[in-house]
Amino acid sequence: MFQKYKNAETVKPGGLELKDRLVGVQRVTKVTKGGRAFGFSAIVVVGDENGVVGHGLGKSKEVATAIAKAIEDAKKNLIRIPLNRGTLPHEQKGKFGGARVYIQPASHGTGVIAGGALRAVLEAVGVQDVLSKSQGSSNPHNVVKATFDALLQLRDAKTVATQRGVSLEKVFKG
Repeated sequence: MFQKYKNAETVKPGGLELKDRLVGVQRVTKVTKGGRAFGFSAIVVVGDENGVVGHGLGKSKEVATAIAKAIEDAKKNLIRIPLNRGTLPHEQKGKFGGARVYIQPASHGTGVIAGGALRAVLEAVGVQDVLSKSQGSSNPHNVVKATFDALLQLRDAKTVATQRGVSLEKVFKG
């Protein structure tokens, strides 16, 4: 699922204490010859609040089973995000469809300045201090995927040093 990202580190759910956050539940309708068939789709974000996060979509005739399916799907798509003392290593933009997000590290004590689906993802990752802005579409499916796009592009200083083939001090001092 995350093949286009070079530094995407997938994680197995075994041994992790994952907490799930319901981003949204939609009632969907399928019009058939016999009338309308109602169902539900749920989007869920799971994370251990320590850098591991995943998202999933579940569909069913009942809300509870749609949520359960979404949680199972999210556990199959776990990735590790680099964090730097409760915030992000650097600012980043992400986009998916019509949704665009901007996330920026913040100083200690700022809190999570984000709304809706963006907040759910950032809290599941375990970010305590961040500034963010969601632009364009407010569709929760696309906002979650745009947030994951931004998070997957984040690199910590150690990764940057190894990719450039220089020492960690040279990354900071030039």
